[in-house]
Amino acid sequence: MKGPEAFRTISEAADELGVPQHVLRFWESKFSFIRPMKRAGGRRFYRPQDLDMLKGVRALLRDEGYTIKGVQRLHREQGTKRLLQGALGRSTPVAQESEIETVGEDSAPVLMFSGGSTGGASTPKRARLLDVLDELQAAKAQLNRLIKAP
Repeated sequence: MKGPEAFRTISEAADELGVPQHVLRFWESKFSFIRPMKRAGGRRFYRPQDLDMLKGVRALLRDEGYTIKGVQRLHREQGTKRLLQGALGRSTPVAQESEIETVGEDSAPVLMFSGGSTGGASTPKRARLLDVLDELQAAKAQLNRLIKAP
């Protein structure tokens, strides 16, 4: 058995994470921050920090319900620190109070966190709601186009 600081092949990393090898390759294509070392012939070697990042991605996708797009947004907004928190089983604090308000008669709902602002740290729920809001706005625009069509 390898020590905790040893590099892992893709098959060893996949076994440790409980995912197929093709999933690791797919995640590499979707997340620029996943970059295992590659030796001659393209053989991948995952460092301990690579495995921690992959554990964070796995936790966000499987346990916290993020989408690929949501994990990408979370990384953009909060960096690798948040992904590593997912690997350790810790998530960012969830807002204590939330409510949905509309701003104006025909506008989309806005998620308001305690303190009345949408700023601050993203939560898994907020990221998911933003993804859903994007989908709903696209659907609404499509419906409006269909209604206005001759």
